[in-house]
Amino acid sequence: MRAMAAFVVACLAIAVAPASAASGATLAWRACPGVDDTRLSCATVQVPLDHARPSGPTIDIMISRLPATDPALRRGVLFTTGGGPGGAGVPEPLNLATIVDPAVRDRYDIVGFDMRFVERSTPITCGQPEEEPGGYWVRTATYQSLEDTAAEAREYARACARHTGWALPFATTAQAARDMDVIRARLGERKLSFLGGSYAAMLGVAYGTLFPHRVDRFVLDSPVNYDLAWRPYELKRLPAFEQNYAAFTGYVADNSAAFGLGATPADVAETLSRAFAEAAIEPIVAGDHAWTTGELGSLTVIATYFEHLWPVVATNLAAIVARTPPPIPLDPRPTPLPGTPGVPADNHTAVNMAFRCGDNVWPRDLATYRDDLARLGSRYPVFGPSIANLNPCAFWPVSQDNTPPLASNRAPAALVLAALRDASVPLANSTATARSITGSRLVTVDKQTHVPLLSGQANACLTGIATAYLVHGHLPKRNTAC
Repeated sequence: MRAMAAFVVACLAIAVAPASAASGATLAWRACPGVDDTRLSCATVQVPLDHARPSGPTIDIMISRLPATDPALRRGVLFTTGGGPGGAGVPEPLNLATIVDPAVRDRYDIVGFDMRFVERSTPITCGQPEEEPGGYWVRTATYQSLEDTAAEAREYARACARHTGWALPFATTAQAARDMDVIRARLGERKLSFLGGSYAAMLGVAYGTLFPHRVDRFVLDSPVNYDLAWRPYELKRLPAFEQNYAAFTGYVADNSAAFGLGATPADVAETLSRAFAEAAIEPIVAGDHAWTTGELGSLTVIATYFEHLWPVVATNLAAIVARTPPPIPLDPRPTPLPGTPGVPADNHTAVNMAFRCGDNVWPRDLATYRDDLARLGSRYPVFGPSIANLNPCAFWPVSQDNTPPLASNRAPAALVLAALRDASVPLANSTATARSITGSRLVTVDKQTHVPLLSGQANACLTGIATAYLVHGHLPKRNTAC
């Protein structure tokens, strides 16, 4: 009760302008903060902090636009944003432009946006001095007790309430989806198309549930199953994490002459396990950086997600184990583009936690986490002690179910893309999404990757299907394995 009262006081105290009533009013386009490419322009859209109170306080959402290359063929707008939650979306039109077929660029203005509370869109903070590795708060039961993790998680939740209490009740996927519809209206568009991956694809699903009559052509690349977000989804992906990690250690062992981490998968796993344990006691200094266990874990997660990055991750891990500078730098913590002003030091982690904790109710009792760790920690020894562990959501001051059920989605058919060996969003998520949106088609590739189209790992078959759908509206007659 005390925390909720603080939210109310904070909401009344923030200085915000009344919501704009001008649906489709002219937007003031300008250069995008942190983006040098002059093809991309940005504008600010005000949206209600709480869409249940459209005349109440507002926040700013920054949007970007990359105009269609052939105005004569222009169909409309193709929305996109970053994944996470917590990834920036303003630069995404430039990234998407390098991936999609030129025929798609001809027909759509690609519109990106930083989701509410991310970077350029009224950013939030939990008052921490830096991001968590990967922008994701996680602790491993192997290296500290559940009680110590609970104390750390409880303090993090309290810090978020102190610094960002006014925003936490409104950090939900459903609120962000409603932001999208305000942006659509301000752009003067009757409908919108969408291409997003991972969490962003789940955001697209939420939009289709809430605004099915506004949906044009939606491409959902590896969508999280909205009905499982968040803890059930995370626990259910443990088998895929372990399988992909085993494949990675097999690759490293097969190339032991190059990496020197072990001649068998078991040897490699033991070498890396020792490094994690050492880093838990004292970070491993390699060059000008001291690598923590969390950072090493974040680097390893990249290998479970993306098979094409195995050489990079293995090379870097070998260097760190040898206490030498990693030759192919991968920043273990998310950072905004240089020149992006006003982004708090922990913004991406704060957003990730705010949405994951705010979308629905998490278990509040330590016994649940203790049981999950006992049940899953031994079965999945590499990632079970982390993924099954407690996090700040157990102490989050806002706890209610804010997710419209996937079963209520009445959007037109979508194109759903997936990789068969995706650990981040296992195939069952995409299958459930495609099944729930009537008439949708699922297109898969047999790869160990995440977001196959957006990561650049799609083959010609999958890319061609996505192009045919976005350009001509043609969905495959049946689910397709590319």
